[in-house]
Amino acid sequence: MILVLNGPNLNRLGLREPGVYGTQTLEDLERLCEGWGAELGTAVTCRQSNYEGQLLEWIQDAEEHGFSGIVLNPGALTHSSYALRDAIAGQRLPVVEVHISNVDAREEFRHRSVTAAVCRGKISGLGFLGYRLAMEALVEGTAEAES
Repeated sequence: MILVLNGPNLNRLGLREPGVYGTQTLEDLERLCEGWGAELGTAVTCRQSNYEGQLLEWIQDAEEHGFSGIVLNPGALTHSSYALRDAIAGQRLPVVEVHISNVDAREEFRHRSVTAAVCRGKISGLGFLGYRLAMEALVEGTAEAES
């Protein structure tokens, strides 16, 4: 079972900077993730919060709720949240960081991620497809660990 977490402002997908993030909504993304999960043979739960503390709690509690991995788009918290970094590091589940836009092609402040170093990997700039690739990596990694 995979937990997909989206951070601040991702509830505004489809409205916020469509030239950067596209015109599809968060609901569209969540439907895609659930469908991809079904194709990959795993349940998917999607959540979004504009509040750092809520994201921390979801990450901290994920394993005890039966999740095997986390796909995380921390939004702007990527660049500033040491609390989020510590929550990822302080639990045992693999986390793949995802960004819809190519953060390295954007403003300088977006080039640094404080969370990526404690994640299994980072996918950036592939739009919603990055979520599917992150889910595939988690499913394959879980299967390898069980072998």
